[in-house]
Amino acid sequence: MEVSKDQIAVLLENGLYESAQMLGCYLVSSAAANAESSPYLKAEALVLQGDALYEENELRRALHMYKQALQLCKTIPKQTTPVSRSSVTSSNMPSSPNSLNGSTINENEVKFKICLCYCKLNENRAALAEMDGIPSKARTLRMNLVLGKLLRISRHNRASIACYRDCIRQCPYVLEAISALAELGVSAKDILVLFPQTPNRGRLPLDHSDTGRWLHRYVEAQCCIASNDYKGGLDNFSELLQRFPNNVHILLEIAKVEAIIGRNDEAIMNFEKVRSIDPYVMTYMDEYAMILKAKSEHSKLNKLVHDLLVIDPKRVEVSVTLSVLWERKDENKALAYAEKSVRMDDRHIAGHVMKGNLLLQLKRSDAAVTAFRAAQELRPDLRSYQGLVRSFLALSKTKEALYAAREAMKAMPQSAKALKLVGDVHASNPGGREKARKFYESALRLEPGFLGAALALAELHVVEGRNKDAVSLLERYLKDWADDSLHIKLAQVFAATDVLSEALSHYQAALRINPQNEAARKGLERLEKLMKGLDPDAPEEDEDNEVEDADGDQEEAELL
Repeated sequence: MEVSKDQIAVLLENGLYESAQMLGCYLVSSAAANAESSPYLKAEALVLQGDALYEENELRRALHMYKQALQLCKTIPKQTTPVSRSSVTSSNMPSSPNSLNGSTINENEVKFKICLCYCKLNENRAALAEMDGIPSKARTLRMNLVLGKLLRISRHNRASIACYRDCIRQCPYVLEAISALAELGVSAKDILVLFPQTPNRGRLPLDHSDTGRWLHRYVEAQCCIASNDYKGGLDNFSELLQRFPNNVHILLEIAKVEAIIGRNDEAIMNFEKVRSIDPYVMTYMDEYAMILKAKSEHSKLNKLVHDLLVIDPKRVEVSVTLSVLWERKDENKALAYAEKSVRMDDRHIAGHVMKGNLLLQLKRSDAAVTAFRAAQELRPDLRSYQGLVRSFLALSKTKEALYAAREAMKAMPQSAKALKLVGDVHASNPGGREKARKFYESALRLEPGFLGAALALAELHVVEGRNKDAVSLLERYLKDWADDSLHIKLAQVFAATDVLSEALSHYQAALRINPQNEAARKGLERLEKLMKGLDPDAPEEDEDNEVEDADGDQEEAELL
């Protein structure tokens, strides 16, 4: 034989995929690998050729090769197949000891390779159909993990849970299976019971020394977060961080939760710590971008976008981050990037949240509801509930807003943010202000440092004419909080009661904290006009425009 399959296998093992696929053409077309005289050799050659093409990302061609190989396998009589194992499984593609017949070709393995091609092509239904052809007993750890993901995407949650359970039974250290089970509603107790206690064939036992106990804490942390017990999740992750200082994965998980619950300063600190340890990490960097935008940290946001574009412009996080960047300059362009992120990965929650927020700003509240519901289906968290409530209120659908807020309260019974959400709905209706006040006060009792509830309660005091109560409440928070929004609210209250000097002081304080704060800048401009005795609502005379118009008239006259 002029070309040996072993020669291609060596090229594949060394990562020389282009050479392997070119050499594969010779092997496939050689006389020895004739489909009629040597069907199993032909099938082996096709699989090797497919492996090379897969690694070169020529997925359609790889699919074609694998499918031809499977067709040939069906024609191979069992009695004519050699006993020896093929070097087909020596490539970087998945390998499995299982086989449907005595052929050197492992048919389950080839089916899985076809599935992986379909996954890369985002043809999940076809991928799932291919996996259905692999018996459950023949599935490897990786096969179970991929099948679990496909079933979850297809919303076959019970079957997905079964696959993830099998993963944990085989190896308790498959962390993505643990987080998936938690998100699918499996309790920590039910996950921990899956951990193999003793070594078994193909199973990795759990180390029950101190080395293994951290995994129990990790399971508990993920289950807490999945059930919206953010405090419990943060506590567990903080304990893990003491055991594993500077662990990028744990720091990112903590920062993500802090971003969700609005602890922006802490989240920024942890994201920055992650980037100092690993400047090329991209996971959750779009969440970081959202916080930077909320804090008006525009220079940091610009640098983050630049860095991410250099690292990998094709990642979905980059599209979301670009959406965040453009939000201030061009909301339609920002929306285009958010929609692109959803097309790239329709299971990326940050993309749906960003899209929903932008649609709300563009007064497209119905579409915003759809976006936030998509985020909620993936993982109901505080932001999706907040988005739904805001969207329904914008549509004057108070009942739906109240239902969404109450759902948030049921999902997060110990969350001050959820209580405030119910209060926001009641506050939107003049007849519900007393209820709103009670919810805001309950939120503050639950979380005394919750500035959002304090600001909302102060606004309620102002609306009902209790300006002194509003000032008293806000000034209590000034002792512990250096927050620009707090100063702005105080400035607005003082301006409304004609205490202009105090209002001026607070606007200036807000701008010292955050020079980019647009509300503080506009408020200060308005206040300065009031202090000069001018009407702040009077239209400004645009002398420059008048001059330009005069010049334009003169030019038109000359042309005529």
